[in-house]
Amino acid sequence: MITALVQFPLKDGTTLEKAREAYEGSAPKYRGLAGLARKYYLFDAASGIGGGCYLWESREAAESFYDDAWKRYMTERYGTEPRITYFETPVIVDNTMEASAAAD
Repeated sequence: MITALVQFPLKDGTTLEKAREAYEGSAPKYRGLAGLARKYYLFDAASGIGGGCYLWESREAAESFYDDAWKRYMTERYGTEPRITYFETPVIVDNTMEASAAAD
């Protein structure tokens, strides 16, 4: 499993409510997306940073999603290209499932 942390600066004055509205509008395109296990939308008012934490089945799945068209779209939407950081995800603790498992 691969975790991708995507970060981008939010437009000045973006509130949690405005971010939630924008995020809810984009959520349907991630439902059922091949290779994506989970996505968390992120918002930090203090730093003006938004983003997403994605759990992918593989780095290849993640990289194929974050293609040039996606980067152009994000740059147009938020005014700058997002920063993407990849992490190997060897263990996942999911307290909602009461389980700790190796991420194969």
